[in-house]
Amino acid sequence: MLAGLAAATLLAALAWLQLTPLPAALTGGDYATLMLDRHGRPLAARIAADQQWRFAPLQRMPDKYRQALLTFEDRRFYWHPGIDPLAIGRAALANARAGHVVSGGSTVTMQLARLLRDDPPRTLAEKASEALLAVRLEWHLDKPRILAEYASRAPFGGNTVGLRAASWRYFQRAPDALSWAEAALLAVLPNSPALIHPGRDRARLLAKRNALLATLRQRGVLDAADLRLARLEPLPRLHGVPQLAPRLMDSLAAAPGASPLLRTTLDAALQGRVAELAGQHGRRLAREGVHNLAVVVIDHRDLQVRAYLGNVSHGDPLTYGAAVDIARRPRSTGSVLKPLLYGLMLDAGLILPDTLVADLPTNYGGYSPENFDREYRGAVPAHEALSRSLNIPAVRMLRGYGVGRFQDQLTAMGMSTLFRSADDYGLTLVLGGAEGSLFELTSIYARLFATARDGQAAPVGVLSDWPAVAEPFPISAGAAWLTLDALRDVARPGTARQWRLYRSSQPIAWKTGTSYGLRDAWAIGSNGQYTVGVWAGNGNGEPAPSLGAATTAAPLMLDIFSLLGPARWPPAPLDQLKSVRVCADDGYLAGGRCQDKEALAPLHSHFQRVTPHHRRIQLDANGQRVHGGCEAVARMHGRDWFVLPPAQAWFYRLRHPEYRPLPAWRADCVAGARALDPHPPMALIYPHAGAALYLPREMGGRPGQAVFRVVHERPGARLFWHLDDRYLGVTEHFHEWALRADPGWHTLTLVDDQGFRLVGRFKVLGD
Repeated sequence: MLAGLAAATLLAALAWLQLTPLPAALTGGDYATLMLDRHGRPLAARIAADQQWRFAPLQRMPDKYRQALLTFEDRRFYWHPGIDPLAIGRAALANARAGHVVSGGSTVTMQLARLLRDDPPRTLAEKASEALLAVRLEWHLDKPRILAEYASRAPFGGNTVGLRAASWRYFQRAPDALSWAEAALLAVLPNSPALIHPGRDRARLLAKRNALLATLRQRGVLDAADLRLARLEPLPRLHGVPQLAPRLMDSLAAAPGASPLLRTTLDAALQGRVAELAGQHGRRLAREGVHNLAVVVIDHRDLQVRAYLGNVSHGDPLTYGAAVDIARRPRSTGSVLKPLLYGLMLDAGLILPDTLVADLPTNYGGYSPENFDREYRGAVPAHEALSRSLNIPAVRMLRGYGVGRFQDQLTAMGMSTLFRSADDYGLTLVLGGAEGSLFELTSIYARLFATARDGQAAPVGVLSDWPAVAEPFPISAGAAWLTLDALRDVARPGTARQWRLYRSSQPIAWKTGTSYGLRDAWAIGSNGQYTVGVWAGNGNGEPAPSLGAATTAAPLMLDIFSLLGPARWPPAPLDQLKSVRVCADDGYLAGGRCQDKEALAPLHSHFQRVTPHHRRIQLDANGQRVHGGCEAVARMHGRDWFVLPPAQAWFYRLRHPEYRPLPAWRADCVAGARALDPHPPMALIYPHAGAALYLPREMGGRPGQAVFRVVHERPGARLFWHLDDRYLGVTEHFHEWALRADPGWHTLTLVDDQGFRLVGRFKVLGD
């Protein structure tokens, strides 16, 4: 019967141990947020809601602290079931001799039980409850887990809770890096946490630490030299928690399912140096009305973020949004999307680097882009249009590529901010009509570089557990390299392109962008190892008259590259490029019509357009144009001639004095020439064909005028002007006419002195 009763009791006890749930506090809790760099150093932290510095629980106990703790608190930890009868007996005897409580006989497991029960009063009833909970803990948890749970909850003075928080706040290092003296101090501190504060008899704390060190020496854990050196270490002082990347921490901590322990890929040392540089530039820019900066630095080797300044703010923190992570907020992109369009068009076979792109007054449905310098070049090689960030060629290129197609490819690259339709963005997409974040755009540039070097690139990560799995990038390795090569020719602020001749300079492929209204300035660039992105502006969207990417964002970016040091530029991926023969003067396929040269193109691109700008013309002995209808074939001399359309040619030759317009037709050949060459040798520069004009009224109510401008291939040509059915007059050399017309559609007809005709329609808007 007694055996049965004992068995029943044992079964009931086992059932109680197995079925009674552990306290919810064991798996829950309010933790402070701690963000670490790639080496485990703290970058930023945010205190818990209950104002305690309590970091995420340890997964395992550091060996030095484990040995120090068990030597001081619980030497038979691995042998008892949560309650140590010998310790309890020893404590009872000591208390009886002293006449008051001097020892509780608690094991580490019992101390964990007390912490889980929110440290209740130390009565016999509470002691019994702690003992029962300790037994349950031992039943459900293994010994290493119990040690880790205790170390994560022990009080270490003031509002510092847990070994991880104590290690960083007192010694500025991770628990695994503690010395023997530091581990011993933290082992004894929960027993008397008030002693850590200055003015609280810290000599007693020092004595307790040294006594524990001596015991460790006696047990053979330390040798004599270790003990001597450990005793020389001073007591610590409380350190503040660094705030090197507070905006990034806010963004990461706000993500669904975020851990209170954020392990990032940043480098704390580099983060600090970049922050110092940004602070210097920020103070300068604040005097010029630019109050916010953001910086992202990405390492190409593993496509991980090494530095991240979400918002460097100078000025009123509320007005300029000092608490906002601007690096992740959408801002107008300015011109920083142009290189991506260039690379996509190379792959699509729509351009080659030297292909001429038109740069002249342009109007698409009322949208008239302008270059930053408000000048026109007539025609410009595509790579030069990119390096000079010319707006008109970029818009013309986008029109040829397709807005919707470009938007889809940007999304595939990682831009998550394009939420509107392609029709809504229109051709402004490439000039800042869309919004992008500094983090995403810098990541795209980093992937562009990695693709040029390796042929593929993984998405950029900022957390150490980010899966670095390579995936295809929408721009091929060959096109990516050609794009970066074009961007290496961008002139640096205050310098000429001759910077590339100096040995101390490093190659950097970079692009700037300034948004409409002077609200956002960008500079993103790559050297052989890093991509650096900088945004400058005002967090509240306030414009700044001095804002310009070349003078605000670019100097900081270049200073950061100087801080990072030079890196080797990757060689051309020749296995991803092919050689083609192009005309030296227009970059189209030669086809035997011009002086040609070798050019590189992406391997799988199919650029097939033969030069449209070279004509085979016939000249007589005096150099005048002739044809078979007016000159004997035997007396004609054939020549290949580089000819641009009239509008392009007029602007082009202002910058290219070597450009020679076509020779004039010989007088007796003019009649037949119009049949051979139906394209008029002139063009209307303003207004564009089909344009709608508004003519404001002059003083007195009289209708205003619009100045029409025409260019002709021949400098001395005479033009006869007609509006509708009315003859206006003639111009020579400079072809401009001030016209006044009633509201409605009108036809402008121009006839030159050789009978070539140009007709254009335009509309005058009413009041």
